[in-house]
Amino acid sequence: MSKLEAFLAGDRPDDVALFLTHDYLDEQGKIANYGEDVPGGVVLVVPGDEGRRMFAAGTGTDAMRFAGGAMGTEGEIDPDLDGGACPDAEPGEDHSARFVFAFAEERNEEVGGIYAEGDVIHAYAQCECGVAYSDRWVAGAR
Repeated sequence: MSKLEAFLAGDRPDDVALFLTHDYLDEQGKIANYGEDVPGGVVLVVPGDEGRRMFAAGTGTDAMRFAGGAMGTEGEIDPDLDGGACPDAEPGEDHSARFVFAFAEERNEEVGGIYAEGDVIHAYAQCECGVAYSDRWVAGAR
């Protein structure tokens, strides 16, 4: 099982996942060496603190500040974290995600809702049009 598969299954709650398009990868290719190639970019699964630093280095944006800002707009992020559907896209328009930041939260029955159903993946995307949006789902349910 790859790191990404384990993350999406909820088996790596201390890690974060990042999708960066080729435009956001560093010129030396160092960031790409940490991840899995996917169409349009690379998905990395790394320990939380390291991942937040890599996200900031790759995007110029603080990861948690970005996530907090994206929380107010719901969208749909691909279950493999390699893109999403911008909520501002008109029918027929192609709005690609520039980058995605995600983390997993362990099951918490006390909170209720989807958190009682299992581990929850929280994902945040930045569209090429500038819109930041979020999505969440029970790990392994997509």
